[in-house]
Amino acid sequence: MKTMNTKFAHGIRGLAVAGTMAFALTAPSIAAAQSEQFIPLLVYRTGSFAPLGIPWANGKLDYLKMINERDGGINGVKMVYEECETAYNTDRGVECYERLKTKGGGGSLFDTQSTGITYAVMDKAPLDKVPVMTMGYGRSDSADGSVFPWSFPLLGTYWTASDIIVQDIAKKMGGVDKLKGKKLALVYHDSPYGKEPITALQALARKHGFELMLLPVIAPGVEQKSTWLQIRQQRPEYVILWAAGIMTPTSIREAQATGFPREKIYGIWWAGSESDVRDLGATAKGYNAIAIQGSADYGKAHDDILKYVYDKNQGSADSRAEVGTVAHTRGMMIQMLTVEAIRTAQEKYGKGKAVTPEQVRWGLENLDISQARLDELGFGNLMRPVKTSCADHMGSSWARIITWNGDKYETTSDWYEADMSVIDPLVKAGADKYAKEKGITPRDCSKE
Repeated sequence: MKTMNTKFAHGIRGLAVAGTMAFALTAPSIAAAQSEQFIPLLVYRTGSFAPLGIPWANGKLDYLKMINERDGGINGVKMVYEECETAYNTDRGVECYERLKTKGGGGSLFDTQSTGITYAVMDKAPLDKVPVMTMGYGRSDSADGSVFPWSFPLLGTYWTASDIIVQDIAKKMGGVDKLKGKKLALVYHDSPYGKEPITALQALARKHGFELMLLPVIAPGVEQKSTWLQIRQQRPEYVILWAAGIMTPTSIREAQATGFPREKIYGIWWAGSESDVRDLGATAKGYNAIAIQGSADYGKAHDDILKYVYDKNQGSADSRAEVGTVAHTRGMMIQMLTVEAIRTAQEKYGKGKAVTPEQVRWGLENLDISQARLDELGFGNLMRPVKTSCADHMGSSWARIITWNGDKYETTSDWYEADMSVIDPLVKAGADKYAKEKGITPRDCSKE
C-alpha cells in the first residue's frame, strides 16, 4: 500500500491489495503524533452495493479534506485516514476492523457502513474500547446507551425509518385509521440489513391493524420476478423496499413489468440515491424514498467542499457534479458527526492534541449540535439539532420523503419525527434481551 506524509496526501488515489483486503484510496502515513487524529474508513467501492458505496465513501473523504484545508484540522489537529475495502462482505469488514483498530494510537471510531459488519464487531468494540457509529443503519436497539455504551446509531435507525414511512403512507391514505384491514408488503434484501425493520413493521401492523407481507430477496437481488408476481397476485396497497445497490433498480424494473405503480413504492434511505434511479429515468418516476434528515437538500457545506477541495483539484469523486448528490451528502454528514464528536472530546480532554477512542466515545455520548451550530457548519437546512446522552445514543430521528420526478429527486414531505411511543418499547425489549444474553449489567444513566 502506498503511504505518504499528510501534507502531500490530499486527493491522491491508489489501489493495493494485501491478502484479502483492498485499499481503494491511499491515505497518509500514520504517525502517533499529537497533531494527527487517525480516522479509519471502511468502504465498499466494489461489489453489488458499489453504486451506493462509492459516492458515500467520497463524501466522507471530501469532508475530511475540507476540514483539513479550510480549518487546519480540528483545533490544529490534522486528520489522517486509511480506507479499507470490504466489498460489503462481513468477513472482510472484520479483517479491516482488526487491522485498523490500533493504528495511529487507536481508530477514533468505526463507521462500518454495513449492518452485518456492525453485528460482527459489536461484541468486540467494548473489549477494544473503540466506539462504533452507525448513522442510519446497524442494530436499532443499540440506541439504548445504558446497554450499548460503545454503539451510536446517530440520527435514526431502521425502526424509526419504518415508522416514518408508515406515517407518510397513512397520510396519503387519509389518516392512520385508513390502514386498518389494508395490506403492506416489505420487499427486503435477505441479510441482517434487510431483516432489521421487520420488528418495527410488525409492531406497527399490530397497532394500526394492517397486514404485513414479508418478501425476502436473495442477494445480490437481481432475480425478483417471483417476488413481484406475488405482489401482483396479493395486491398490497404499498410496497416498502429495503434494498441497496443493484437490487433497487431491479425492483423498480420488475414493478413496472408487473404494473405496480412506482408512486406506491417507498425505499429505505440506502435505496434512495441518484445512482439507483438515474439510468431508469421516467421508468422510476414517482418512486419514493425516505431521506435521513434533509440529506437530499443542498447547503453551504457543499459550497465549502467545492471551494476548498474540488477547486484545488483534490476531490475524491471523478466529477464535482457528485457533490450534492444524496449518497455523497450522507457521507459528509457522517464525517461532520465524527469531527464534532472529536471536537467535543477535545473540549473535555484538551485542545490541540489527538484524543483516544475512549475519549471520542465520550464525545459521541455528549454531542449537542444546536441549530446555530448546524448553521455555522453549513448543515443548517440539511439537519435538525442532535443531542445525545448516556441513555440516548441516537440523538435525533428526523427524516423527510423524497420522490424521483424522472430527472431528479424532489423533497415531497415536511419533516417527520418517529413516534417514540412505538419505538422506545422495542428498543428497551431488544436491549434488555441482549443484556441478558451477554451478561451485561446496564449502566445507571441517572448517575451519568
